Amino acid sequence: MPVRSSFYRRIIGAISAFWPSRQPISLREKCRASLGATLGTLVVALLAAAWVEGLLAHQHSLLSLALVAPLGASAVLVFAVPSSPLAQPWSVVGGNTLSALVGIACFKCIPDASLAAGLAVGLAMGVMFAFRCLHPPGGASALLMVLMGCDRFSFAISPVLLDSLLLVGSGLLYNNLTGRSWPHVPRPAAISETTRLHRADLDAVLARHNELLDISTDDLQTLLEQVESMTYQRTLGHVRCADVMSATPLTARVDMTLAEAWAVVRKHRIKALPVVDSRQHVLGIVTVADFMRQIDLEVHEGLGQRLRALVRPQPVQVRQVGQIMTRTVRVASYDRLLIDLVPVFSKNGHRHIPIIDESQRLVGIITQSDLVRALYTAVRA
Repeated sequence: MPVRSSFYRRIIGAISAFWPSRQPISLREKCRASLGATLGTLVVALLAAAWVEGLLAHQHSLLSLALVAPLGASAVLVFAVPSSPLAQPWSVVGGNTLSALVGIACFKCIPDASLAAGLAVGLAMGVMFAFRCLHPPGGASALLMVLMGCDRFSFAISPVLLDSLLLVGSGLLYNNLTGRSWPHVPRPAAISETTRLHRADLDAVLARHNELLDISTDDLQTLLEQVESMTYQRTLGHVRCADVMSATPLTARVDMTLAEAWAVVRKHRIKALPVVDSRQHVLGIVTVADFMRQIDLEVHEGLGQRLRALVRPQPVQVRQVGQIMTRTVRVASYDRLLIDLVPVFSKNGHRHIPIIDESQRLVGIITQSDLVRALYTAVRA
């Protein structure tokens, strides 16, 4: 049964590969691109005909002398995917013109029409790769020259080059006026301390993939970092201190003896006690490190005895928490974003951060363990 189920899944997957993928753009963008292709092609047809024939071409026979068919495919790229590396001005002009020259050369030099057609497309692609102007309609331009039996290299200048230049001019005007910067200049991804993406890793993966993608590396990196940022916002970006803090933490008073405070620390296996007043306002914090600083750690002999002496009640003078506590305490509001505390823990050496409410009263405490647990949960989400 599992084998049959796996077989059916593969069949369904293979069939679904032929189904058209969803286009993640709005209806407004589709209309913008379609209108641009319409106006761009119209402008090229009018101006090219006027240039070639000196009049407006209202008849198909006249228009065919001024307009080449691959220009329609170029218009789709220029107006529908203006950020594509295949749709940039040099790709349009260089790809169409150089490919037309290759197609004319193949027609003139190769008697067999089928061989000429195949070589025209293949050689045109090689030339476009070499001159960094890969443009899919360029293959159509090369093939068109063979099919037309064109033996004049001047045809690559007028109308092919002329049409391409006019289309580029139309694209420059229309795209920029409608909010699509063109030519598209990839914006390098902003360097972020929180991102786990590195350009070297992306380059290595693309090199291993070894396939031309219809997106620049900079744009791809920017998109990936934006996806990572949205994932972060969905998982950890809205987590606040109140969501992960240990509520109603154990506390100490300024006048609590060291023996009493140490007993609480040992009994509950904690490493810090916020010191508060009668209104639960934080006055300081006493940690295991504060206890350790009261004895000479450089001398190992009798360390246990000295620690016991520190916390043992003295008949003459009882040592209190207020004498050894750290008075400068880093606190955080209960509604503060948890991610804001990461630098405090990682760079400033803090291990415990008391959490206060809007009245400055202690309501919880966040430890390094609480932070790590929250981060781990977010990563697994």
